Amino acid sequence: MLAFMPSLESLIAAHRTVLLIDSASACVQVGLWRLGSAAVWRQSDREAGVAIFECADAVLTEARIGLGGLGALAFCEGPGSILGIRTAAMALRTWQTVGGRPLPAFAYRSLELVARDLSGNSSSAPFAVTIDARRGTWHWIEVAPGQTPGPLQRVPQTTLAAFVGRLLIPAGFRSWAQPPRPFETVAYSLAALWPRQVAADLLRPAAQPDAFLHEDPAYATWTPQIHRAPRPAAP
Repeated sequence: MLAFMPSLESLIAAHRTVLLIDSASACVQVGLWRLGSAAVWRQSDREAGVAIFECADAVLTEARIGLGGLGALAFCEGPGSILGIRTAAMALRTWQTVGGRPLPAFAYRSLELVARDLSGNSSSAPFAVTIDARRGTWHWIEVAPGQTPGPLQRVPQTTLAAFVGRLLIPAGFRSWAQPPRPFETVAYSLAALWPRQVAADLLRPAAQPDAFLHEDPAYATWTPQIHRAPRPAAP
């Protein structure tokens, strides 16, 4: 097995059968690739804890294979719905252990996929792909004309307001705040996106599948204190 898979194309070539799950948006999307065969796709707007397993069962049934026939797993680690992503990660971790053999997993990021796809268009205008990160911040990738997409960041709302290019938001991602300026909605259909980006270096190994975080969570130390009733005043 290769130590690193820069693209979905090389992942399929090395592992022959790849199951992909994307539960970052409100629409769960599951795809199955087999070397030399057309991809099989299913999607569902049902709750992720149901839709992931229904869609995975549907594509495996259509391909007439079981979990034991898979060579590798891929999933969207975010940004997006944390609950949906962690449900998918839980499923992948379970499937990695039930087969009795190592089943490698690989992760990609939703906004990186969209930004890479849109950066291939002929438009000369700068643009940014963004979704709500809550608490007044936004997940953000900026693309300058003729350049590859910049890094995935979390930025304050003032960055959106000051940006002079096109503001693009993928369809189906939940939002808790309205962007401070006009924006365009772009499609988030993996059955269309991945065939165009099959050779792009968007995948990374995920030994322990989990949701993407911009930084590791920090925990404050709490020291418990004993509270006693105040003593009555002396007579």
